[in-house]
Amino acid sequence: MPESPKWAREMSEIFKSGSVSQFILYGNGDDWVSYRPTPMATLQRYTLNEFLARIMFDPFEVVMSYDRGNGIRALKGGELFQGFLKVFDDFHRTGFSGVSTAPEKDPGRLLDLGNMLPKEPKRALALIDRFIRNGLFRTKPGPDGKPISNPIRIALILDYAQYLLPRTDPAYATAEIVETLIRVSDWASDPSINSAFIATCLVCESLADLNKDIIENPRSAKLRIDLPDATEVREFIEAETSTIEDFSTVCDVDRATLGQKLEGLSRIDIQNLINRAVKNNRRITMDYLRSVKKEMIEKSAGGRIEFVESTRTLEAVAGHCEAKKWMRQDAMLMKKGKSKALPMGYLVTGRIGTGKTYLVECFAGEAGVPCVELKNFRDKWVGATEGNLEAIFKILHAMGQVIIFVDEADQVAGKRDSGGSDSGLSGRIYAMLAREMADTRNRGRIFWIFATSRPDLLEVDLKRVGRLDVHMPLFAPQTQQDKKDLFLALARKNKVDLADADVPVFPAELDIGGNEMEGILIMASRLYEVQEDTTEKLPVAHFLKDAVVSYRPMAHAERLEYMDLVAVQECTDRRFLPDRFVDLEAGKIKQRLDVLKARLGD
Repeated sequence: MPESPKWAREMSEIFKSGSVSQFILYGNGDDWVSYRPTPMATLQRYTLNEFLARIMFDPFEVVMSYDRGNGIRALKGGELFQGFLKVFDDFHRTGFSGVSTAPEKDPGRLLDLGNMLPKEPKRALALIDRFIRNGLFRTKPGPDGKPISNPIRIALILDYAQYLLPRTDPAYATAEIVETLIRVSDWASDPSINSAFIATCLVCESLADLNKDIIENPRSAKLRIDLPDATEVREFIEAETSTIEDFSTVCDVDRATLGQKLEGLSRIDIQNLINRAVKNNRRITMDYLRSVKKEMIEKSAGGRIEFVESTRTLEAVAGHCEAKKWMRQDAMLMKKGKSKALPMGYLVTGRIGTGKTYLVECFAGEAGVPCVELKNFRDKWVGATEGNLEAIFKILHAMGQVIIFVDEADQVAGKRDSGGSDSGLSGRIYAMLAREMADTRNRGRIFWIFATSRPDLLEVDLKRVGRLDVHMPLFAPQTQQDKKDLFLALARKNKVDLADADVPVFPAELDIGGNEMEGILIMASRLYEVQEDTTEKLPVAHFLKDAVVSYRPMAHAERLEYMDLVAVQECTDRRFLPDRFVDLEAGKIKQRLDVLKARLGD
């Protein structure tokens, strides 16, 4: 098919092979479908059902659709279905064809006007099944005058299939679901239907929402409708803005650059974004693009991903010199498109308060690559969590180059075997993440970063080379200069005006991290703000000494030590380690970890 989507070409090839006649279309089905009849023709857009009925199923005599809300509709060839209903009514004494007058040129609309056809799945699908099987016996005169087989060419679209055949435990499946499942499966496996010119098409948002028996049926083809890629986005933008002669009057960038900026959005979202600006006389600026794209992608993901927008670079990070050096090199490789030299991802480890999240945000700013954070995608309904992850992956694949940040990864990533405590959900999450992270086709395009203070709780398979290649441990500042640099950086972040000389001298034996330093700064700021208004206020720096003196180190010293040691144990490059950990033997680390684990009761 000329200039058709990839899924449509694949669907056509499979049907022509004669091996499969049932198709499950899932993914970006609510979007416009772009179609160009010839290479020089104007790009046309259709809804999915329009595209199926008018383009994909053009050779079919009858195209019907059914969903639980609208019931049975004839999108094409309504007169043939109407003729069947009249015969059916005469034989069974029913009144399905009871309306006497049809709209001009569209006898199929007779069914909509009459509203006499059953909507409930059991009766509606039984009626459709009668029509399909009755059509198999149609004949026509042969060359010698004898009748030969001439089955009616019928295509059936089952829209919103997730509500017709929902994922459910077999033990809790209703009789109606079982009957529907058997009927739909029979359409896929019946040789008399497969050998005729008959196709059934199930449309849903996510495979995870559909009944497992339908998904695993080898006689049906599963075809994913992806979000538009960079070329398709650019072509759609050109078609949508073709009436604007001077595009620079409405947008800060040209159409090609705009297409690059809008990767990851559906065509409907792109159309809304452009129309929202143009029809409100609002210029499409970079700030407008960032804010609206962020809003639309987060909305399409159901709030399960969040854009991490960072204007900072790695210059804003104090300490962690070797980690920053490595990240700068990878950021440079990303900008140059040297994907073969890039790792698949990072595992950033270290005790709480070492700045793992902040470092990732600054890395995203350094690389100039969109960064999204996975939020809570778990759901209480059966199959919903897997569907949420599937929807997230669909968006991420369409974004071009993207950094995926998973904070508190030990809590999010699931387990290979959760012991049956969650009906296998954790294992399924683990399997989906592991499969996606190991896909080397995504190298340089999808960059994974896991952050956790307990990497020992992550499954080994997720941490291996080929998924999270580089393990970067972060530690509290080790030297007096490191502590000073970090303290000044935190002061700038909190807008506290301090000079170098104002930074307190921390005791050498004090093991203090960034979150604790920030607590000292906040305490000094508090003392500054509660001064008497009647006197001339002393500067914040005056109160730092009191704040340091009154500060008490965290009581969980052994737990922090444990986090430090598991970070050392996971480290993949000696250059990331402070001097006191470089030559520490693996056996001694394990021995100390065992002692700490026994004390902590982990």
